[in-house]
Amino acid sequence: MEKKYAALFVRDDSAYKKREAWDAFDATRDARTFEGGIPCVCHPPCRKWGVLAHMAHNARPGEKRLALWSIVQVRRNGGIIEHPSGSKLFKRHLPNVGDLPDEFGGFTIEVDQFDFGHVAHKMTKLYICGLALRDLPELPKKRLEHTDRSICGNVAGTKRCTQYQREYSPEALIDWFESALSKMHNKRI
Repeated sequence: MEKKYAALFVRDDSAYKKREAWDAFDATRDARTFEGGIPCVCHPPCRKWGVLAHMAHNARPGEKRLALWSIVQVRRNGGIIEHPSGSKLFKRHLPNVGDLPDEFGGFTIEVDQFDFGHVAHKMTKLYICGLALRDLPELPKKRLEHTDRSICGNVAGTKRCTQYQREYSPEALIDWFESALSKMHNKRI
Protein backbone atom coordinates (compact mmCIF):
# COMPACT_ATOMS: atom_id res chain seq x y z
CA MET A 1 0.00 0.00 0.00
CA GLU A 2 1.23 3.47 -0.86
CA LYS A 3 1.92 5.62 2.19
CA LYS A 4 -0.54 8.51 2.54
CA TYR A 5 0.82 10.21 5.66
CA ALA A 6 4.12 10.60 7.50
CA ALA A 7 4.67 10.56 11.27
CA LEU A 8 7.95 12.24 12.19
CA PHE A 9 9.92 11.92 15.44
CA VAL A 10 7.96 8.96 16.81
CA ARG A 11 8.94 6.36 19.38
CA ASP A 12 10.62 3.16 18.22
CA ASP A 13 7.53 1.26 19.39
CA SER A 14 5.03 3.78 18.01
CA ALA A 15 1.48 2.75 17.08
CA TYR A 16 1.94 4.64 13.80
CA LYS A 17 4.19 1.78 12.62
CA LYS A 18 1.28 -0.68 12.77
CA ARG A 19 -0.79 1.34 10.31
CA GLU A 20 -0.38 0.70 6.59
CA ALA A 21 -1.15 4.27 5.52
CA TRP A 22 1.61 5.79 7.68
CA ASP A 23 5.31 6.19 6.95
CA ALA A 24 6.85 6.44 10.43
CA PHE A 25 10.24 8.01 11.18
CA ASP A 26 11.78 7.17 14.56
CA ALA A 27 15.27 7.96 15.91
CA THR A 28 16.86 5.23 13.80
CA ARG A 29 15.15 6.36 10.60
CA ASP A 30 16.09 10.03 10.92
CA ALA A 31 13.01 12.19 10.28
CA ARG A 32 15.20 14.72 8.47
CA THR A 33 15.33 12.21 5.59
CA PHE A 34 11.58 12.74 4.99
CA GLU A 35 11.30 13.86 1.36
CA GLY A 36 7.83 15.39 1.63
CA GLY A 37 4.98 15.08 -0.82
CA ILE A 38 2.47 13.79 1.75
CA PRO A 39 0.88 15.43 4.82
CA CYS A 40 2.77 14.82 8.06
CA VAL A 41 2.33 14.82 11.81
CA CYS A 42 5.45 15.99 13.63
CA HIS A 43 6.28 15.15 17.23
CA PRO A 44 9.61 17.01 17.53
CA PRO A 45 11.49 16.76 20.83
CA CYS A 46 10.05 19.27 23.28
CA ARG A 47 12.39 19.37 26.26
CA LYS A 48 14.36 22.41 24.98
CA TRP A 49 11.07 24.29 24.34
CA GLY A 50 9.33 23.57 27.63
CA VAL A 51 9.01 25.54 30.83
CA LEU A 52 11.82 23.44 32.31
CA ALA A 53 14.13 23.83 29.30
CA HIS A 54 16.86 25.17 31.57
CA MET A 55 17.01 21.69 33.14
CA ALA A 56 17.21 19.78 29.82
CA HIS A 57 20.92 19.01 30.12
CA ASN A 58 20.58 15.64 28.38
CA ALA A 59 19.25 17.10 25.11
CA ARG A 60 21.14 16.06 22.00
CA PRO A 61 23.04 18.75 20.06
CA GLY A 62 20.74 20.46 17.57
CA GLU A 63 17.61 18.95 19.12
CA LYS A 64 15.89 22.30 19.54
CA ARG A 65 16.19 23.03 15.80
CA LEU A 66 14.12 19.94 14.93
CA ALA A 67 10.93 21.77 15.90
CA LEU A 68 11.80 24.62 13.52
CA TRP A 69 12.52 22.08 10.76
CA SER A 70 9.12 20.51 11.52
CA ILE A 71 7.37 23.84 11.00
CA VAL A 72 8.81 24.02 7.48
CA GLN A 73 7.64 20.47 6.71
CA VAL A 74 4.09 21.09 7.94
CA ARG A 75 3.81 24.34 6.00
CA ARG A 76 5.24 22.75 2.85
CA ASN A 77 3.27 19.48 2.90
CA GLY A 78 0.28 20.19 5.10
CA GLY A 79 0.12 18.64 8.53
CA ILE A 80 0.18 19.00 12.28
CA ILE A 81 2.82 19.75 14.90
CA GLU A 82 2.09 18.26 18.32
CA HIS A 83 3.79 19.89 21.33
CA PRO A 84 2.98 20.38 25.03
CA SER A 85 0.72 23.29 25.93
CA GLY A 86 3.55 25.03 27.77
CA SER A 87 5.91 24.89 24.78
CA LYS A 88 7.58 28.20 23.95
CA LEU A 89 7.41 27.20 20.29
CA PHE A 90 3.93 28.75 20.21
CA LYS A 91 4.96 32.05 21.70
CA ARG A 92 7.97 32.45 19.44
CA HIS A 93 7.32 30.75 16.10
CA LEU A 94 3.69 29.66 15.82
CA PRO A 95 0.32 31.29 16.44
CA ASN A 96 -1.11 30.57 19.85
CA VAL A 97 -4.60 29.27 20.59
CA GLY A 98 -7.12 31.98 19.66
CA ASP A 99 -4.72 33.88 17.39
CA LEU A 100 -5.62 34.51 13.78
CA PRO A 101 -4.13 32.06 11.27
CA ASP A 102 -0.57 32.88 10.24
CA GLU A 103 0.52 33.82 6.70
CA PHE A 104 0.50 30.10 5.79
CA GLY A 105 -3.09 29.61 6.99
CA GLY A 106 -1.83 27.69 10.03
CA PHE A 107 -3.59 27.92 13.38
CA THR A 108 -3.33 26.31 16.80
CA ILE A 109 -5.84 24.43 18.93
CA GLU A 110 -5.46 22.88 22.36
CA VAL A 111 -6.60 19.37 23.26
CA ASP A 112 -6.34 17.12 26.30
CA GLN A 113 -4.94 13.77 25.22
CA PHE A 114 -6.87 12.20 28.11
CA ASP A 115 -10.01 12.77 26.02
CA PHE A 116 -8.42 10.60 23.31
CA GLY A 117 -7.71 7.76 25.75
CA HIS A 118 -4.38 8.78 27.32
CA VAL A 119 -3.91 7.49 30.88
CA ALA A 120 -3.34 11.03 32.20
CA HIS A 121 -4.44 14.57 31.46
CA LYS A 122 -1.93 15.81 28.89
CA MET A 123 -2.68 19.29 27.59
CA THR A 124 -1.32 19.56 24.08
CA LYS A 125 -1.24 22.21 21.39
CA LEU A 126 -1.66 21.28 17.75
CA TYR A 127 -0.46 23.63 15.02
CA ILE A 128 -2.43 22.74 11.89
CA CYS A 129 -1.57 23.89 8.38
CA GLY A 130 -3.39 22.89 5.21
CA LEU A 131 -6.91 22.68 6.60
CA ALA A 132 -9.41 25.32 7.73
CA LEU A 133 -10.55 25.35 11.35
CA ARG A 134 -14.14 24.73 10.24
CA ASP A 135 -13.03 21.55 8.42
CA LEU A 136 -11.40 19.86 11.42
CA PRO A 137 -12.79 16.47 12.42
CA GLU A 138 -14.98 16.50 15.51
CA LEU A 139 -13.05 16.36 18.77
CA PRO A 140 -13.97 13.72 21.35
CA LYS A 141 -16.17 14.55 24.30
CA LYS A 142 -14.47 15.43 27.58
CA ARG A 143 -13.79 12.33 29.67
CA LEU A 144 -15.14 12.93 33.15
CA GLU A 145 -13.76 9.88 34.93
CA HIS A 146 -10.90 10.13 37.40
CA THR A 147 -7.37 9.05 36.54
CA ASP A 148 -4.73 7.88 38.99
CA ARG A 149 -1.89 9.06 36.71
CA SER A 150 -0.37 12.45 35.98
CA ILE A 151 2.42 13.40 33.59
CA CYS A 152 4.75 14.69 36.33
CA GLY A 153 3.25 12.97 39.37
CA ASN A 154 2.62 16.31 41.05
CA VAL A 155 -1.18 16.05 41.13
CA ALA A 156 -2.54 14.93 44.51
CA GLY A 157 -3.73 11.32 44.47
CA THR A 158 -1.84 10.38 41.30
CA LYS A 159 1.28 8.46 40.36
CA ARG A 160 3.80 9.76 37.84
CA CYS A 161 3.43 8.35 34.34
CA THR A 162 6.14 6.06 33.03
CA GLN A 163 8.40 7.35 30.24
CA TYR A 164 6.34 5.36 27.73
CA GLN A 165 3.07 6.80 29.05
CA ARG A 166 4.43 10.35 28.80
CA GLU A 167 5.51 9.86 25.19
CA TYR A 168 3.01 7.62 23.41
CA SER A 169 0.20 8.85 21.15
CA PRO A 170 -3.21 7.33 21.93
CA GLU A 171 -4.78 5.34 19.08
CA ALA A 172 -7.81 7.66 19.01
CA LEU A 173 -5.53 10.69 18.59
CA ILE A 174 -3.78 9.00 15.66
CA ASP A 175 -7.24 8.27 14.20
CA TRP A 176 -8.08 11.99 14.55
CA PHE A 177 -4.80 13.00 12.91
CA GLU A 178 -5.50 10.60 10.05
CA SER A 179 -8.98 12.02 9.58
CA ALA A 180 -7.62 15.59 9.52
CA LEU A 181 -4.75 14.77 7.15
CA SER A 182 -7.08 12.92 4.78
CA LYS A 183 -8.81 16.26 4.16
CA MET A 184 -5.62 18.12 3.33
CA HIS A 185 -4.42 18.88 -0.12
CA ASN A 186 -0.73 18.41 -0.68
CA LYS A 187 0.90 21.75 -1.15
CA ARG A 188 4.35 23.20 -1.54
CA ILE A 189 5.81 26.53 -0.49
